[in-house]
Amino acid sequence: MPDTMLLLQMLVLLIVIGGFACVLAGLLGVGGGIVLVPAFFYAFQTLGYGGPQLMQMCLATSLATIIVTSLRSVLSHNRKGAVDWTILKTWAPGIALGAIVGVFVAASLRSETLQILFGCLGVVIGLYLGFGRATWRLGSKMPGGITRAMLSPVVGFLSVLMGIGGGSFGVPLIACTTRPFTVRLPRLPALVC
Repeated sequence: MPDTMLLLQMLVLLIVIGGFACVLAGLLGVGGGIVLVPAFFYAFQTLGYGGPQLMQMCLATSLATIIVTSLRSVLSHNRKGAVDWTILKTWAPGIALGAIVGVFVAASLRSETLQILFGCLGVVIGLYLGFGRATWRLGSKMPGGITRAMLSPVVGFLSVLMGIGGGSFGVPLIACTTRPFTVRLPRLPALVC
């Protein structure tokens, strides 16, 4: 059993990691998982929790935090009328199926292989965030039928391999398959320095 000092160090480190992930997620508009997984990896390794299943432990820890944050986020957005339940209901079963398959695949891969997959997918997400254009369109409407049935499990599968909630894959996919729309934000008062 770990000693109390090690547990205290772990607690402080996890609080710092969580705060850092929240700030970056808020600034960059990405979920915390893309920050949490590598942070957990190095934190657990530093505290002596390395091993052949280290990456799986980091992915699982990140996914466990996402359950709580996603539920709170959906409820908060729903109160503001920003959740389209029809889209959620039609995409969720496929995403869940892909996530279940992703869990079994992640469990069977070596930690080093998961690190490489995480890095490659992270680069793809970063390139899209850095160079993506609002004019990129794959179609004029959201995929339905067989296309949705094929794409939704891919979103769930890739999300599990990265330990993220799926927004990094789902949002660009939906944005690239729907007509552009305008969001009217309330006017904020000017800040005086």
